Amino acid sequence: MHSLGYTAVAVLLKYFSHAQALGLDCQAALRAAGLDNHLLSDNSRRISGEQHERLLLNLLEQSGDPLFGLHAARYVQPGSWSVLGYITMNCATLGQAMARILPYEKLVGDMGTSHIATHDTQVQLSWQCHYPNSPVRRQLIENVLASWLHYARWIADMHYSPQQVWLEHARPADCRQAEYEEHFGCPVLFEQPCNALLIPQDYLQLPLRQADASLLRTLEQHASGLLARLDEQQPLPQRVRNLLRQMLGEGLPRKERVAEQLHMTLRTLQRHLQQAGTSYQEILDQLRRELAEHYLQHSELPIQDIAAYLGFSETRSFHRSFKQWTGCTPGQYREQHKATSGLGG
Repeated sequence: MHSLGYTAVAVLLKYFSHAQALGLDCQAALRAAGLDNHLLSDNSRRISGEQHERLLLNLLEQSGDPLFGLHAARYVQPGSWSVLGYITMNCATLGQAMARILPYEKLVGDMGTSHIATHDTQVQLSWQCHYPNSPVRRQLIENVLASWLHYARWIADMHYSPQQVWLEHARPADCRQAEYEEHFGCPVLFEQPCNALLIPQDYLQLPLRQADASLLRTLEQHASGLLARLDEQQPLPQRVRNLLRQMLGEGLPRKERVAEQLHMTLRTLQRHLQQAGTSYQEILDQLRRELAEHYLQHSELPIQDIAAYLGFSETRSFHRSFKQWTGCTPGQYREQHKATSGLGG
């Protein structure tokens, strides 16, 4: 079961570039993740989220660098985001490039979901991480935000900085505030409502140095084809599950919205799922159970945070559902796992 979704191999290259610069054993990291040595030579491949997590954990342990994700962002290249990287590079302005992230980010993986919101003269580009494991989650978040900034500076041929950077996690005990602010060139705030770069709206008009409208159209056609094949390759229940994973962090997904995303009526969606031997509620419950078990086993996230992330409006509703699924409460499940594994998660 791939409860953490998938990641494009291209995403891993910046981590390996940084690891090689540090003299780390990349083969050991691949082995720890159960991946073969030839993986990095094929950017069209995808790996499971669990493999991505294990690989990053190994590199993190080898390096002993608490800012590994932040430092690896320096190695970002257009290919780091598969076709999406080349699409953004060929846009006319930085604003156009940012607008391309949302429709095409599934080509990179489903590690998280991006959002763009405009407030007066400021734009908030945020990223909601789908990974629960605390060390990996922090590294991914810091890497994604820093990579966005490094890449934007490169394609716009400028060295502007955001007005602020927001990080949802608490200030780490090993935090070197000066190094964070040196990387981003602005104040970095912790324990914020989301992970985001806050930039002046004027930046959206910045021209990009390699804009090519003709190539952009070709790349977008190619990307649309890849997205269609990505969906077509998967049976409808899996496509529903993928959409639910993306939507869960924003509250309990509505059936109607899922049907709309799949370009069908709710009645048609329910009929097709019934023909496949399942239902919307069954897929939602199975996904929530898998993610809940993963979070309780592999993270120290408070139970109320897990409940909120899974779309439960109240923690007691989560307790009730979890007990129906497993026969025990979330707290008991976490304690049982600690007792049987001898680990704290």
